[in-house]
Amino acid sequence: MLKQERQNFIMKQINLHNKVLSSDLCVKLNVSEDTIRRDLHDLASNSKIKKVYGGAMSKSFSHSTGVKETYAQDAKRQIAKKALTLINDGMIVLLGGGTTIIEMARLVPKNLKCTFFTVSPVVAMELIEYTECEVILLGGSLLHDAYIVTGSMVINQLTDIKVDLCFLGTNAISLENGITDSVWEVVQVKKAMIKSANKTAIVCIAEKLDSVEKMKVSNLNAIDYLITDITPSDEMLSPYVDILNVL
Repeated sequence: MLKQERQNFIMKQINLHNKVLSSDLCVKLNVSEDTIRRDLHDLASNSKIKKVYGGAMSKSFSHSTGVKETYAQDAKRQIAKKALTLINDGMIVLLGGGTTIIEMARLVPKNLKCTFFTVSPVVAMELIEYTECEVILLGGSLLHDAYIVTGSMVINQLTDIKVDLCFLGTNAISLENGITDSVWEVVQVKKAMIKSANKTAIVCIAEKLDSVEKMKVSNLNAIDYLITDITPSDEMLSPYVDILNVL
């Protein structure tokens, strides 16, 4: 594979998953760590990504850079609008992190009266700015480069609440493997979030359908809704329609 092809692949993975690990890229591209290190250095030098320990992350997900562009932002706004149709006055809602959830927080109607719990300081700040709802930020250790809280503290808090609806982003979803992720700490928090909710909705762009990461969050039977940027009648969603409520 040529250098440009490798770097295009790397950018695609970073745009989809916000963060990639160098070790995973070595396996997927069948190249050495030195090759990946050079590719990441080149991309970072051209201000396309932000290098972090063990890999790289999207600059659109790095709040220290001031960059506001979000990959597939129009698609994520479509998802956010669909997701908000599930929320009614008086509900207690739990939100994860990620760029799609951030778009959702920005579009919450001003006149909505409900309570939001979230594990993401960024989502909490967006909700406070754009809504008049009660916003409760759960506490824990702030995970570097993911901007959500993790650890036993937040998991214990999640066991003490029962919400009407939970919205989660995901790194990957497939029929066979369910919801998967690449970061152990994030997986544990997402598991606890699903347990704390009467119903759970997964929000993700269609490009993530039929993809798999290393660590299991849940089977699809633990999920109630799948919300994407394509119509439920799209062929890509046909395998999921029998299992989930697809929006």
